[in-house]
Amino acid sequence: MLPIRLDLSLPDWVARHVAAWPEHADDRARMHLVLGLAREHVERDGGGPFAAAVFAEGRVVAVGVNRVLPEQNSLLHAEVLAIMLAEKHFASHNLGAADLPRLELVSSCEPCAMCLGAILWSGLKRVVSGATRADAEQAGFDEGPVFPASHRYLEARGIELVHGVLREEAREVFDLYRARGGRLY
Repeated sequence: MLPIRLDLSLPDWVARHVAAWPEHADDRARMHLVLGLAREHVERDGGGPFAAAVFAEGRVVAVGVNRVLPEQNSLLHAEVLAIMLAEKHFASHNLGAADLPRLELVSSCEPCAMCLGAILWSGLKRVVSGATRADAEQAGFDEGPVFPASHRYLEARGIELVHGVLREEAREVFDLYRARGGRLY
């Protein structure tokens, strides 16, 4: 029989982690939350060293941690999960809809090729990232075909991209993952 249902969930600790943080007034504060999620995910051997969150006016709407390995699903990147959960929260496939607050995605690393596509189609208008594509590739991850033209394409469609927020702290999560023997995929 073919599978007809796919159930996804985040680890139980994620909600407790997010609840412990106050509202996030700026990019650095929001990135601290995301990097805390990524670090805890690595420390709990939950999967890859990536985390992301969707914010509305400084408040967390949805979060994602990388679930590729535990769920055996190549699509379950942190950014994709955060976007999916935000769309569920707002009951909308368009996170840029006029009746929604201004939403932004904060990611521990520059989004890979797949996640850039998800961002484009989601309607998000702002993306903040920590580690760079080069940092992820130096750690052994394949980020796919992402080029300067990829970023220009998104920017031409009204998506603001902010790179390198707390980059060194984001790179430290990759170092921790490697030191703990994390699997590359």
